[in-house]
Amino acid sequence: MAAVAYGVSTVLRALGARRVAVEQREEGKAGIDGSSSPSIESTFSTIADPAFIFGTVMVVVGFAGGAVAARFLPLFLAQSIVSANLVVTALLGTLLLSITLHTRDWVTIWLVVLSLFMLGVSSSPNVQDDASMAFHWGLLIATFILVTVSLIGVYSGGRLAAPIGGAGAGLLFGVIACAVRVLHGLEPFNAITLLTDPAAWAIAVAGAVGFYVQTVALQVGAVNGVTAMLVVGETAGPSIIGVAFLGDSAHPGLGWLAVVGFVGAVIGAVLVAWYSTGEPDHFGEAPPEKGGWRRGRQSLTGDDA
Repeated sequence: MAAVAYGVSTVLRALGARRVAVEQREEGKAGIDGSSSPSIESTFSTIADPAFIFGTVMVVVGFAGGAVAARFLPLFLAQSIVSANLVVTALLGTLLLSITLHTRDWVTIWLVVLSLFMLGVSSSPNVQDDASMAFHWGLLIATFILVTVSLIGVYSGGRLAAPIGGAGAGLLFGVIACAVRVLHGLEPFNAITLLTDPAAWAIAVAGAVGFYVQTVALQVGAVNGVTAMLVVGETAGPSIIGVAFLGDSAHPGLGWLAVVGFVGAVIGAVLVAWYSTGEPDHFGEAPPEKGGWRRGRQSLTGDDA
């Protein structure tokens, strides 16, 4: 559920960013061409777009499903399942955003799918949801560091703003998964305990800023590339933390399969990012992408063979 909801959300929000970019150019305002970061005004205009608003509703649905998975499954499995939204994003993007998928895209997408299957087969259902208070405070401190780096990156990164925003949002969403896993005050429910837990504040801050920087990234970068960088961030970070600090593990004798699945999922996502990270074609005027395993768009002069 979370993977589908997040995938639909990402494409709808990218559609909103495209519509706002077109409207701004028609009104004679500075357009978003991927060479510079968007203004705060354009970002809030994107957030107010109807398609973007519906996409935001899907984010809430995805968050609910992801939170349940993070609470009861090993983080390397829960986050990898959620990261399957990359496939949903790619497929839905062909319909709503007129994105062409080449053979290399299908190969890398299915690499992610098969890797997630290996993780599912190998993961152990036993999870630990208790951690020291120092761990809770560490999550909050890490959140503020990631917030600072992400906001500076998306507004000062130039052509790197999109991958920085995607990766930053992914790491912030990964913090949410870790925080949900150890959150106090849920069982039994206690509002005071919940609100005084640093992990709860980490969820609030990471969720708000992660959503914002992903929005900026979708304004200036290709949707598949942004999503792939997000997948790497939200999968790798929590998975490592889960194994190192929260006792996540694989079934006895299947640790190798979990490692292969995890590495395959990350490599697949990185390859999708490598071939998809670029300027967004908001206006349908960019030349077609190169075929085969070549990266980038065809030259207008026709000498890129």
